[in-house]
Amino acid sequence: MGISMTHEERANTLLRQGYHCSQAMFGAYAEELGLDLKTAMKISTCFGMGMRQGDMCGCVTASMLILGMAFGFYDPQDQEQEIFGNKKTDEFIRKFKEKMDGALQCREILGLDISNPEELARFRQEGMKFRICPRALHSSVEILDHMMGEYQDLLADVGGELSELPIEDELQSAFRRVNRFNRFRRDVRSLIHETEEKIDFIQFDIRKFKVINDIYGEKFGDEILDFITEKVGKICNEKQYFVNLRSDVFMIVTERKSEEETLALIERLKIELREFKHVTLQYTFGVYTVEDKSMELRQMEDRAAMARKAAKENIITNVAFYQEQFKELLYNRRFIEDNMQAAITERQFQMYLQPKYSIGSGHIVGAEALVRWTHPKRGMIFPNEFIPIIEENGFIRHVDYYIWGEACRFVKRCETSGIGSCPISVNVSRHHLLGDEFIRVLEDLIKETGINKKNLELEITETVNGQQISEMSNRLKEEGFTLLMDDFGSGYSSLNILLETPFDVIKIDKKFMDNMMVSDKGRLILAQVVSMADKLGLGLLAEGVETKEQVELLQQIGCDIVQGYYYARPMPAEEFYELLEKDREKA
Repeated sequence: MGISMTHEERANTLLRQGYHCSQAMFGAYAEELGLDLKTAMKISTCFGMGMRQGDMCGCVTASMLILGMAFGFYDPQDQEQEIFGNKKTDEFIRKFKEKMDGALQCREILGLDISNPEELARFRQEGMKFRICPRALHSSVEILDHMMGEYQDLLADVGGELSELPIEDELQSAFRRVNRFNRFRRDVRSLIHETEEKIDFIQFDIRKFKVINDIYGEKFGDEILDFITEKVGKICNEKQYFVNLRSDVFMIVTERKSEEETLALIERLKIELREFKHVTLQYTFGVYTVEDKSMELRQMEDRAAMARKAAKENIITNVAFYQEQFKELLYNRRFIEDNMQAAITERQFQMYLQPKYSIGSGHIVGAEALVRWTHPKRGMIFPNEFIPIIEENGFIRHVDYYIWGEACRFVKRCETSGIGSCPISVNVSRHHLLGDEFIRVLEDLIKETGINKKNLELEITETVNGQQISEMSNRLKEEGFTLLMDDFGSGYSSLNILLETPFDVIKIDKKFMDNMMVSDKGRLILAQVVSMADKLGLGLLAEGVETKEQVELLQQIGCDIVQGYYYARPMPAEEFYELLEKDREKA
């Protein structure tokens, strides 16, 4: 096929040569994707599987692959890029359905089911492949060519002034960050391979930034981040590159002749970034000096992050250089990241359930779903080892989906086995609040299992973004979910969030309750929280209950529902089911 052929012409030529539509579609773009035709055909063959079952049109599945390869959505840890990628694939699906009169599946487009041998024979005899499939090819190519052209226009605007482009705000913001990261990493790679000087990765964040957000508001917090970005941009020279990695975490990559040079730069940063308006800012710095230039950038960034976290834990200094002993932490992180997908596909993750009890009746009234990881070789990997890592890289969303599914199936088992209603609460990570995909996942799981929606309760931590909580909790309430505010009292914005969001139950944080138990004043505050919840018509649950003294106080002040080691530790689902059976027999 000549290079002068259009994508549509290439696709139709391949179709006439006997390839199915998925192969023809992907093959038409093979050259731009850096593939020879033979390799492209091998890759795209698997994308026709759904089509051969009468499911997703092969043109659509191939287009998803083309979008992913052309736009570079390949880094599972780059959440901004993932948001941008999801938006673009959603855009393709929407436009394809518009052009195909709402059809998306092969059987809808053809008007028959080619997974049926008789209908497949009719498909071939009547030459539908050449009468109907070209329309799907034409629609796909037209959409892809427009989207890829638009993407190249965006990339050409390296200056980053995208505000007048006709794309929605969230997508525009995501693209800005993707483009900024791509340029940053491109510049850093060039610097590493061109200079003969030492290279330092300096990663820093603001101490207690969440507290600042809680006290002064998120808008003020955003202004601080803009202030830092502007100041660092002026401080850095042409051989020093910086980027805002996420939230309040920044990174500078710089060449230097000595360690003192890096320390001088850090000192200048501390001085010039010390104060914004009336607020004094303190920072934590981690430094990694590049030793192996062939190392992946992600690994270099990880080492700088390890140093930053080590400095955060040291109250004496706010600067730490990466040391060899950090490798154990780094290797643990790599182990987690390398094995986390297999942990889902091989069902290494297990749902544990911690019972919730009524003090008054002494019976189980529900449970909270928690995750545990049993690796076939390493054994039990505890939550404090893997949760922070998968929260940081975003994989927590997939683990949540897995546990939500397990919880729904457990609820269904209770509903159908004679045990009856046993509400299970599941955690909704802050990562879910960035979009509404998780709502669709929840709805699909409930529809699939057929459970009563009231028996799947959603726990949202009060320490995450207040505006996100408010917006999403209202959406979830409209959908009929029961909402629990997790960790009430652990932050500075509990009452504000409670005012703005329609929670059904608040969970008193263990540390909050422990602190309140040590004095008469604290006990009085705890009693007022219980009274407030009652007057607001909210349910109340105290978590982390470990002593008889706590139980007696809670009962005295009117908090009946509790959860904690005093009653039961988290246990495997099957063990909880047996406990629940015995509990119901006594009721």
